[in-house]
Amino acid sequence: MFDFSTPVDRHGTWCTQWDYVADRFGAADLLPFTISDMDFATAPCILDALRQRLDHGVLGYSRWKNDEFLAAVAHWFSSRFNSQPDIQQLVYGPSVIYMVAEMIRQWSAPGDGVVVHTPAYDAFYKTIESNQRSVAAVPLQKQGNDWQCDFDRLEQVLAQPQNSVMLLCSPHNPSGKVWTRAELETMAQLCEKHHVAVISDEIHMDMVWGAAQHIPWCEVARSRWALLTSGSKSFNIPALTGAYGFIADDASREAYLNALKNRDALSSPSVPALVAHVAAYQQGEPWLDALREYLQANLRYVADALNSAFPALNWQPPQSTYLAWIDLTTLGIDDQALQKVLIEQQKVAIMPGYTYGAEGNGFVRLNAGCPRSKLEQGVERLIAGIQSLR
Repeated sequence: MFDFSTPVDRHGTWCTQWDYVADRFGAADLLPFTISDMDFATAPCILDALRQRLDHGVLGYSRWKNDEFLAAVAHWFSSRFNSQPDIQQLVYGPSVIYMVAEMIRQWSAPGDGVVVHTPAYDAFYKTIESNQRSVAAVPLQKQGNDWQCDFDRLEQVLAQPQNSVMLLCSPHNPSGKVWTRAELETMAQLCEKHHVAVISDEIHMDMVWGAAQHIPWCEVARSRWALLTSGSKSFNIPALTGAYGFIADDASREAYLNALKNRDALSSPSVPALVAHVAAYQQGEPWLDALREYLQANLRYVADALNSAFPALNWQPPQSTYLAWIDLTTLGIDDQALQKVLIEQQKVAIMPGYTYGAEGNGFVRLNAGCPRSKLEQGVERLIAGIQSLR
């Protein structure tokens, strides 16, 4: 019913991944598997809704707090996660990272630490440090193909008085770990015990595979919290901007909205973003489910190809996301040498693991959100690059 196999040419569309790959990798003629957007056109129901809205012709100032948007979000959380968050706690933002930054500013002071599980999404480091806070790292521990949190270490870090916020990535990027209810409940208890506020970035919540289940933070929360997310990853609409979230306590929510409207003048939303979210959450489920099947097959292809070429890897698809977090440490490959070969000889751009912190050394992150024909080229070039260094 939906076509994810036919490539869409993104050249010349101001595309970060394709048109500006040289900004990060130093060469323009690379096949990219980099930032986490997908090479698929978005759901037809979204495109139809956008066309209908554009046909109206008037694109003036608007409001995000309208019945359609609120109902669509409530429906999505109820139908996909069996969760009923208080819709009166909902807030809008131009992006999840903007919202993360603002909550960090509200709930901490310059010089404070923000607790983060590492390796971490690189924007977390940048946002924390650019706001004059420091990263209080709690490294995840790799056990076979799973990732585990050292809760004793987590409590030690949470107990340090300068650490006032925990920034949770759920599901976790880049590892793809899906937090269990027991793990989330333990984190909630520890944060309450040590008076640490929680910001939960759940932008990958719809991309959870197999038996794993995404548990929204609102289901376990105990201390001050904000759950922040967007349909942008799931429905491939980041160019429209727009995100939303839930902030539990009235004072924090009002302070956030005051900053959004009065300090930053950002309260008038992107109308296409609202239209897209309403269409996605009310009509986009069949498209998303078909996409999820395609992405899971892509990740299985990556595993089969890599393990056939390098049996010692025994790489398995992640529990979530379309980002293949590939551990190459057993092969003894030098990260810098591999990047040089991939860029200069194989003409492919794949994110080096050290982008996500020291715990990412020895890894690469490959975006599998693309047609299979492109993915096959990328994996073949990755394999060839590794083989040339062994």
